[in-house]
Amino acid sequence: MDFRQTTIPGCYEIIPRILRDERGVFVKVFQEEVFKEHGLTTDWREEYYSVSRRRVLRGLHFQLPPHDHDKLVYCTAGVVLDAAVDLRKGSPAYGSHVILELSAEKGNMLYIPRGLAHGFYVTSASATMMYKVSSVYAPEYDSGILWNSAGIPWPDVHINISERDWNFYPLDRFESPFTYFSD
Repeated sequence: MDFRQTTIPGCYEIIPRILRDERGVFVKVFQEEVFKEHGLTTDWREEYYSVSRRRVLRGLHFQLPPHDHDKLVYCTAGVVLDAAVDLRKGSPAYGSHVILELSAEKGNMLYIPRGLAHGFYVTSASATMMYKVSSVYAPEYDSGILWNSAGIPWPDVHINISERDWNFYPLDRFESPFTYFSD
């Protein structure tokens, strides 16, 4: 696996080795020792997936402390534009975002440390996104920021988004409970 530091501290694009033959592909998405070598979470508590149609935007989501979590996301079918926004007070990248294309073809992943908001926009006919998280979902701590308030260059403003996601506070009105700790 190749770990590429993004512009946000602790947030990595991970490029796995993909084995391809006449049967299809095989991709390893996690190996405890390799993640530990990079100082990343290895204690995943839940894993789930979503299936979304073209022009669906999900996000920008996170869980509040004490149920905040590290997250590993990847696309097993289709293509998405995946984004993370740094919400950690004291971070040199506070308020900035990283956006990259995740696809089943590339097999790339995004490791998102706690204190970052996450979202994605589907560019293919449909997409299946996988999520590994380091804490159990706690509905009363589930939150987010408004999808269009963090300067992310989404490809379309005519999106399919949930009512809940439309009603989040914009980034400039969000009082962050997250703090950045450098290694």
